[in-house]
Amino acid sequence: MKPLRQISIFHSFQNRNYRIFFAGQSVSQIGTWMQRTAISWLVYSQTHSTFMLGLTIFASLFPSFLLSIFGGVVSDRFNRHKVLFITQGASMIQSLILTILILTDHYSVWMVIILTTFLGIINAFDVPARQPLVNDLVKNKEELPNAIALNSAMVNLARLIGPALSGITLEFWGAGICFLINTLSFGAVLISLFLLKLPEYKPKTKQKKVVTELVEGFNHLKNHPTLRTVLLLLTGMSLFVIPYDTLIPVFAKITFHGNASTFGLISSFIGLGAICSTLFLASLKPGTDLKYILLINIFILGVGLICFSHITYFPIAMIFVAMAGFGGMTQTTICITLIQVHSDAVMRGRIISFLAMAIFGMLPLGSLLVGAASQKIGPANTILAQGLIALLIGLIFFNFLRADRLKKKDKKVLEMVEDQLIETL
Repeated sequence: MKPLRQISIFHSFQNRNYRIFFAGQSVSQIGTWMQRTAISWLVYSQTHSTFMLGLTIFASLFPSFLLSIFGGVVSDRFNRHKVLFITQGASMIQSLILTILILTDHYSVWMVIILTTFLGIINAFDVPARQPLVNDLVKNKEELPNAIALNSAMVNLARLIGPALSGITLEFWGAGICFLINTLSFGAVLISLFLLKLPEYKPKTKQKKVVTELVEGFNHLKNHPTLRTVLLLLTGMSLFVIPYDTLIPVFAKITFHGNASTFGLISSFIGLGAICSTLFLASLKPGTDLKYILLINIFILGVGLICFSHITYFPIAMIFVAMAGFGGMTQTTICITLIQVHSDAVMRGRIISFLAMAIFGMLPLGSLLVGAASQKIGPANTILAQGLIALLIGLIFFNFLRADRLKKKDKKVLEMVEDQLIETL
């Protein structure tokens, strides 16, 4: 009989540091999703432009694409714990400025976009430090996939709760209160970082040049086919498929004839599908073929988007948008897990920065592409096309994602043949 820790969905919570970090991040992520939802609604309400929606998301993510590689070097070179104190504190200041501008009604859409750009710069250094830190919070490295899955579940629980709260708050009190709540939520994550008890940080005795460390990271990536292929897959999905949520405010207002609460509700159903996916991943047994599950969920995402695109009956549409949330988050979480597992510890920050570049570089470009395409062919046809592209990407990477499963099958067949030969002899 297997020990409880191997079959419990929450066995990573046995680690004190991970519990504290998880709690602080949970509160902060709800505030973050409230702010994201409020910004999208604010920009669309002021401009009624899908292109401006895409531009806002571009502004929030593209700086991370440009600077994440340097964030990876910082993560590998300095104390990640202290780096997070700085980035989370800076994010709190950004949210506070946004709150003051909105509450005093001294803002323009371009001010919001500039502040969003500033947050993108902060995230370029925050993500490469925060993701590898999870590795340092669990003692038993076999628990890492479970910890990453629970971390994603926490983000997606916030994605479920945050937009719903944001929709209600926008309806009754306005965007400024959403930004104020996000500002206050950073207190939780700063307190959790303060309470962590980590081993004493030992700086590198000899610092290499930044260029040298970047070259080392590229070489590590070049010499590991799994890392390369996973990043290529994630790049394609982030450019052509995942930015479908850029058009959700349009569906809320035009397709479903709703308001801010409708927008928040659709976003929450995406979050519901996403949290179900991460709880599913957290429940998997050690040794499960993650690549094969990734393949299945790419097709789930594609089918969900295709069906959602042209359905105008709200309850049915929410089933398919939840499917899209399930498939989309599963593929992102599995890609993060595969990269963490297959990369060397000394290179992990830089490899995570490549992951961040794949996401933060392609998502903003994809958002611009989606915004422009929707003005030409309409929002419904744009999301239909994204679903078809997801199926195409699944077919392109079909052999890679099934390779491990076929190897195991061949090994099993070989063992059966050997057993039969032994019995015959």
